[in-house]
Amino acid sequence: MSQTFRVDLRGIVDLLSHHLYTSPQVYARELLQNAVDAITAVRRDAAGTAPHSGRIAITSGDATGDGSLTVSDNGIGLSEAQVHELLATIGRSSKRDDLGFARHEFLGQFGIGLLSCFMVSDAIEVTTRRAGEPTVLWRGRSDGGYEVERAPADRQREEVGTTVTLRPRPGCEHLLTRRAVTGLVTHYGAQLPHPVTVDGETVTGGRAPWERPDGESPAARRARLEAYCEDVFGFTPFDVVDVAVAEAGLRGVAFVLPMPANPAVPAAHRVYLKQMLLSEGAERLLPEWAFFVRCVVDTAELRPTASREALYEDSLLEATRDALGEQLRGWLVRLSVQEPARLRAFLRVHHLGVKALALHDDEMLRLVTEFWPMETNVGPLTLAEFTDRYGLLRFTPLLDEFRQLAPVAAAQGLAVVNAGYVYDAELIDRLATTDRQLEVEQLRAADLATHLERLDAAEEQALAPVLAGADRVLARLGCDLLVRSFEPSGLPALYLLDEDTAFQLDVRGAREQVDETWAAILGSFQSAAEPRPRLVLNHRNPLARQVLTLTDPGLQEMCLEGLYVQALLLGHHPLRPADTAALNQSFLGLIGRAVAGGAA
Repeated sequence: MSQTFRVDLRGIVDLLSHHLYTSPQVYARELLQNAVDAITAVRRDAAGTAPHSGRIAITSGDATGDGSLTVSDNGIGLSEAQVHELLATIGRSSKRDDLGFARHEFLGQFGIGLLSCFMVSDAIEVTTRRAGEPTVLWRGRSDGGYEVERAPADRQREEVGTTVTLRPRPGCEHLLTRRAVTGLVTHYGAQLPHPVTVDGETVTGGRAPWERPDGESPAARRARLEAYCEDVFGFTPFDVVDVAVAEAGLRGVAFVLPMPANPAVPAAHRVYLKQMLLSEGAERLLPEWAFFVRCVVDTAELRPTASREALYEDSLLEATRDALGEQLRGWLVRLSVQEPARLRAFLRVHHLGVKALALHDDEMLRLVTEFWPMETNVGPLTLAEFTDRYGLLRFTPLLDEFRQLAPVAAAQGLAVVNAGYVYDAELIDRLATTDRQLEVEQLRAADLATHLERLDAAEEQALAPVLAGADRVLARLGCDLLVRSFEPSGLPALYLLDEDTAFQLDVRGAREQVDETWAAILGSFQSAAEPRPRLVLNHRNPLARQVLTLTDPGLQEMCLEGLYVQALLLGHHPLRPADTAALNQSFLGLIGRAVAGGAA
């Protein structure tokens, strides 16, 4: 036997208030939306006749005297049959379309907006009149019951339209006061094309940020938009960019942040749907790389979610996102041509977003190459300036490696770019891919040793016995010893550790701390050879030469350990327990020698 579902309206209201809508305050938005839709329906039906001047009048609980709220409009109104279909049927969209309220020009799409009023009221009254029809009175209760009747004489409407009356449920009285209602109407409906009054005072109007009225000068408009941005977003924009996407019926303004933004935090934008506020925290309106922009837009075609508090993710939103990204990209290109100094100022603040875009956009790659100064060991230079000056684009992909190699490489006449910051190494790789004539070389710690001057044969032969003993000292620390002559001569020792060797050392250390199973797994990542970092003693440094000529093995060991740890610290390398022990041993040992010598 076929049965029909029974709907517990109280449960539906609880579901709406806790899971669909973020706050009971949205009741005001839903009432405004219904009134706007009713006015829009009149305008559509009156096409070709005199234009209909819509208005919405709200009387707050302070003015009614009994705490109730009324919202009246001069829209199209409803007949008794339409009241049954629209006000007493939940979730049926086909009838809305049959009656003309589901077309794209209307705000409402889901037929459940009036239910939001049950979050603040246990009873709703609707008095409505359609042209040529008597006034109808509908009473709905939160327990699911409702009555429909012809309105008594004292409730008859003289003009076509609808009045909704809410009586506050306990604990919600404050949401129907003049102050609360005025704030909610201003928040949601400030940009509506129809005047809205609260207790006789107009609370809507003013120019929307996306409007471009005739006669307004560019300077006046810029000042107005900057004031709007300061009021709504809390900052004075670096620049203002007009945006528009015809297929989405979208128009608006993008405000460029004057301070760095966190790319990990999604940008929140202010979105209006047919001039009614949809969300002031809409995400994914722009591409991820455009985190340096905050937008305020009005759209006629993008779809809202069921709660009408966010945008529905579909192909139109995706196309809109791409179009807006392209317009921001065009703004950057125009800056590079017309105002290069402002582009440099912009990049100093928001280079991360532009570099992220440059990873897959040739024009943005050109902007970064020509306008973004990167850190080098010969001073800040753009990649274009660097390649023009030195020809070979030599870089290091690690920040610590650059800090370690930069002064030594500069002393040898080697210019090096620091590509250790976010996206820099990837950008250089992409630049090499797009420009086949560009010579690119990655400088590694192990490679630098080949650029340092070797000792002549006589010097190497004279130092051979000493180096054998010194090698044994450093071998206990897992390090090989080299002696080279290089600048700056004030640097006694240089610790060279490339990325591959560091990885192998990490694997070796991890194998020593895990069980046999994991050790076997980690062993598959370890190379057969035993790579080791190198400590390069500078033969041009007087202190390093003296250490190599010491005849006291114990003193020489302490000095070598001290030079080793100093080189680690200068290269910003972490100290292992063995390194800390060597530091303590050399430091305390040398102090002990000095104290003993002084006492003697």
